[in-house]
Amino acid sequence: MAPIPYGGNVAVTGAAGFIGSWVVRLLLDKGYRVRACVRDINDKERTDFLRQMPGYCSGRLTLHSADIDNPGCFDEIFKGCHAVAHVSHVTTYTDHNYVKSVCDHVINSINESGTVSRVVVTSSVAAVMSEMNLDELVRRPVLYEERYPDELDPRRTAERQGYSMGKIIAEHAFVEAAEQHGFWEAITCCPGDNVGPILALHQKDRGPWQRHIQEMLLGRYEQTWVYRPWNPVDVRDDAACHVGLLESLEVRNGERYIAWSTELIDVEDVCRGIDRLLPELNFKVTEPLEVHPEKLQARESKYRAIWAQCDLRNDRMKAVTGVSFRGFDESLRDCVESLIGVAKITPVKRT
Repeated sequence: MAPIPYGGNVAVTGAAGFIGSWVVRLLLDKGYRVRACVRDINDKERTDFLRQMPGYCSGRLTLHSADIDNPGCFDEIFKGCHAVAHVSHVTTYTDHNYVKSVCDHVINSINESGTVSRVVVTSSVAAVMSEMNLDELVRRPVLYEERYPDELDPRRTAERQGYSMGKIIAEHAFVEAAEQHGFWEAITCCPGDNVGPILALHQKDRGPWQRHIQEMLLGRYEQTWVYRPWNPVDVRDDAACHVGLLESLEVRNGERYIAWSTELIDVEDVCRGIDRLLPELNFKVTEPLEVHPEKLQARESKYRAIWAQCDLRNDRMKAVTGVSFRGFDESLRDCVESLIGVAKITPVKRT
């Protein structure tokens, strides 16, 4: 299938969210016409920042109410669009019948559009590396596009691993539907841990990574589960990956691409980095709260060694999109400054 035409019409689901709003902004910056899909356009706290973006005053950016839990909500929005960036989260990932039903009605709207030729589906690196048994990471340490979690592990259930399982369900649903339909294609983007500047107040809590940084600024944050280091991607680079996959001549239906910088950063070093990057804040560095039971604390060195030997790859994304990934320092600095400037967070200070 051909890439989308420059200046064409692109619908973005989840447009008020952290990733989705940056996808909207980058599409506008590159000259596209954008239909921003949000749950409720009358929710000014979540949508007024979109109205302030370039393109809204001219009509190149339009806002549309589309509650993803309502089948048919995208029917009219997708008509006339060349592509869809499907960034939106579902309400829950533990009910996989519900996840599949949402995929089915979004797919139906794509099929009925008559014009959409490419869909980028936002998945997650959780759909690449989320293991119930971390020894599986020792056996298969290269984290790249063709890797999936061990689905045969009986402990991998919807209650424990619903998010990564739900993302894989969505990946397969869109790819299979596109192949069956024949006119459009589905490309999957698997982002890492998104960090970078928020664009609106509500985004400070609408994603784990900026929320964790907010908690650091307030002096109380938690250790990551099984001591997993952060696998960051700047949200602006993630948006560039989404747009690049919409534009690329090199991608094909069913392909998935990872968006991350390949850095591994321990959560306590994230907190220390705030003071190192912004000494003007006089920020009080704190240590993370221990969340593990004693039997897992006893395995800390083993877990950290497992994560350290993982080999993260982003070669394929760079090859098909040309995206260059920012270093984490820039992402962290800009996230902190946006939390202070946009969300009015007051960091704790050294006495």
